[in-house]
Amino acid sequence: MKRFLSVVLLMVIVVVLCLVAIDRYISQQVSGQWYRDMDRVPAQPVALVLGTSKYVGKRLNAYYQFRVEAAAKLYHTGKVNGLILSGDNATRYYNEPITMLNDVLRLNVPREHIALDYAGFRTFDSVVRAKAVFGQQALVIVSQQFHVERALYIANQYGIEAYGYVVDDAPSEFHWRVRLREVLARAKALIDLHVLNAQPHFLGDPEPVRLRDPELDLST
Repeated sequence: MKRFLSVVLLMVIVVVLCLVAIDRYISQQVSGQWYRDMDRVPAQPVALVLGTSKYVGKRLNAYYQFRVEAAAKLYHTGKVNGLILSGDNATRYYNEPITMLNDVLRLNVPREHIALDYAGFRTFDSVVRAKAVFGQQALVIVSQQFHVERALYIANQYGIEAYGYVVDDAPSEFHWRVRLREVLARAKALIDLHVLNAQPHFLGDPEPVRLRDPELDLST
């Protein structure tokens, strides 16, 4: 029994070390591709906004709020000329893209420059579909740092010229749970990309993103 427990403990330690190594590896691979200062973000045609739930229980989810506000600001400052709002559309009662759309419209982003990705069931799907379905070869990814890093790594594997705009983390007592889930998600991403050659749940016909004329006077 003592030998068995020693083997189990050793296996647990190896798994934990592998997960930590993968987490650090992905962060290092995309170092220099994301920014907290919007002025430093390279201008790109579109911003890919990664979805999350608007509410946690009955409270507004700050992760969501910061992403939506940043997306609108990227558009209004001319860093991007269109948005892709990508998220889960699992049921008729839960629709992340439509929820984001309604809030972005309230922030005065024109509807014609917003594309909705209803099949962004996970980050992998959102990033791959941005290129395969929405035809984008270059973009700015909007989310928190832990999320942006994984999305950038996926984008790099698909030859997308991607940069990240990192928004603030939510001041949540559950942040450690989110970060732990991200460690597992990064391991899954490596397996999907380099072992399983995974594909998005859905692709479908091309959907062009209608972009603002970059010559348009942004002050009007």
